[in-house]
Amino acid sequence: MSEPAERMRQMRKRRRSQGLRELRILVADTRLPSVRRRVADQVARLIPSREAEALSWIEAVSEFDAPDSASGR
Repeated sequence: MSEPAERMRQMRKRRRSQGLRELRILVADTRLPSVRRRVADQVARLIPSREAEALSWIEAVSEFDAPDSASGR
């Protein structure tokens, strides 16, 4: 095994022993015009009443988050 590959294998082994697991997340590259167009098209198709419903639900369940230090809750 090549040296860099062996170092990565050892690093992953150390992390696993610490209870950690590698996670890779791929996201759309918003710098690309094609991605920006696709996002704009999707936003244009949103139904405002449905989005308001979703935002209301998010606000309702967010009350279960950790206490807000600014409000003293």
